[in-house]
Amino acid sequence: MKNTYKSAGVDVEEGQKAVALMKNAVKETFTKNVLTGLGGFGGLFELDLEGINKPVLVSGTDGVGTKLKLAFMMDKHDTIGQDCVAMCVNDILCQGAKPLFFLDYLATGKLKAERAETIVTGIAKACKESGAALIGGETAEMPGFYDEGEYDLAGFVVGIVDKDKMITGEDIQPGDALVGIASSGVHSNGFSLARKIFFEQEKMKPEEHSLRLGKTIGEVLITPTKLYVKPLLSVMKTVEIKGMSHITGGGFYENIPRMLPEGTSIEIKRDSFPVPEVFKMIGDLGKIDEEEMYKTFNMGIGMVLAVAKEDVEKTIKTLKDSGEEAYYIGKVIKETQKSKESVVLWKD
Repeated sequence: MKNTYKSAGVDVEEGQKAVALMKNAVKETFTKNVLTGLGGFGGLFELDLEGINKPVLVSGTDGVGTKLKLAFMMDKHDTIGQDCVAMCVNDILCQGAKPLFFLDYLATGKLKAERAETIVTGIAKACKESGAALIGGETAEMPGFYDEGEYDLAGFVVGIVDKDKMITGEDIQPGDALVGIASSGVHSNGFSLARKIFFEQEKMKPEEHSLRLGKTIGEVLITPTKLYVKPLLSVMKTVEIKGMSHITGGGFYENIPRMLPEGTSIEIKRDSFPVPEVFKMIGDLGKIDEEEMYKTFNMGIGMVLAVAKEDVEKTIKTLKDSGEEAYYIGKVIKETQKSKESVVLWKD
C-alpha cells in the first residue's frame, strides 16, 4: 500500500469540502471593512476611525473548556460556537471595546465536513449578532491527537475603543452601585464540576428529564453563553460605566475584583437577583457550600457593571429595553479587614 497523507489520517479533500460548506455562513458576517474572502493566508480588515480620536485596539482569546464534553455526549454542535464567540467578545467589552473581527481555531482527530460546518455556522451567527466579521480561522485535522468524535475550539477577537472612552475601573469609588445582568445559565465555566456531579456522581444522562429544571439536563447545560455586545453598547451611550466584569471562571470572587481600584471592595446582596434552579441543584446534589458556588459559577449573573448610584435606574431601564434582565445587586465600599477578599456577600 502506498503511503499518502490520507492513509495517515489527514483528508485534504474533506477539509476543502468543509470550507465550501461554511463559506456562505462566514460571508454573511462580512462588513464593508473586510477586504479579503475566505481562504486567504491572512484576513484583511480596514479600520474605520470615524468619530474615534485616539484608537486603541483591544484583543482577547478564549475557548469553550470542558463544555465541549457535553456537546460530544449529546452530539449537538450548533450552539457551541456561540460559547466560543461570547467568551471572547464579552471579555473585551469590559474595556469598552466594540468587536471588529474574529478568528476561530477548530482542531479534531478526524475531520467531518458537515460537523465542522455546523460548528462554524454557530460561530458565524454569534459573530453577526455581535457585529464582528469572521475573517479567518484554522481547521486542523490531527489524527491520533484527539479521541474519536472529539475536537477543541478556540477563538480570537479584536475590537476598538477611543482611548478617552476606555473603561478602566480607576474612577470607581465607595458608594458606586453594582448592576448585574442575568446570565442564560451556566455559560461556559464550572463544567468540570457540573459534569462530575450530574454524570459521574448521580449517574444521570443528558437526555434525562428533570422535574426541577423543567427540561432535560443536557438542554439546560448546553444553553449557550449570552452575548452582551448590543445591550452594553447601548448602555455605554446612555450612562458612564466605570467598571465592568465578565463573570467567568472564578465566579464572583475572582472576576469582580479585577475591575476595582486599590483600597476598594464590594458588597453583594445575595437575594437581590434570582439564582437559576440549575445552580441550586448543583449545590444540593454536590453538597457544595455557598462560598464555593460563588467562586465557581456565575450564579445567574453574567456581567457586573459599576455605575454611579444616580445612574442605576437609567442603566437598568436601558438594559431592559434591550431585552435583558438586570438588577441592583450591591455597592462598592472602602476596603476593610472584613472585606479583604474583595467580595462580601450578605442578606438582609
